Amino acid sequence: MEHIINATVKFVKKELEGAEGGHDWWHIHRVWQRSKLIAQKEKADLLVVELGALLHDIADAKFHDGNEEIGPVKAVAFMQTQNIPAGTIKHVENIIRHISFKGGNNAREFYSPELGIVQDADRLDALGAIGIARAFNYGGFKNRPLYDPAIKPRLQMTREEYKASTAPTINHFYEKLLLLKDRMNTATGKALAEEKHAFMETFLEKFYEEWEGA
Repeated sequence: MEHIINATVKFVKKELEGAEGGHDWWHIHRVWQRSKLIAQKEKADLLVVELGALLHDIADAKFHDGNEEIGPVKAVAFMQTQNIPAGTIKHVENIIRHISFKGGNNAREFYSPELGIVQDADRLDALGAIGIARAFNYGGFKNRPLYDPAIKPRLQMTREEYKASTAPTINHFYEKLLLLKDRMNTATGKALAEEKHAFMETFLEKFYEEWEGA
């Protein structure tokens, strides 16, 4: 197993060279480490968890014109070079296909304990101090305004509307980030999310306090 993980780390680092700062190797590294932490308290296939964490953003659709096939196809092609069992490859592929938030209003089409672990680890990286930094880094990458009081958050977007949104970065807190605490799958994920969620609420209070030049 170790040689497969090492090869996967090398592959992911190479693929994500020059990636946007919120979705680069260090995002993968944090999700990978946190997935292993959560998996210690859950019954799960550790190889599937580690591969799912390492490959979950190998080709994020938001950086490929919304194409959601590139990531799974690229991940499967790599895993096939590592003589990984077909069932494991399919499981990891399903994690990649079903991990994303995508507006949060979609029926769950696939679930496994391993997906729950990796999804929690990925969502935890969207919370707290790192989550705030990632949100504004991506907003800057897309040249979005920080905040516009005239543009209200939309909580009932379809999957396509969510993907196409160009709303200010602050809206993203209400449309996704602040919703994640109550959508964790594991007890460990829920516990870790509480403090990170509270930190974001404090940040928003200060943001609005300072918005008018206070």
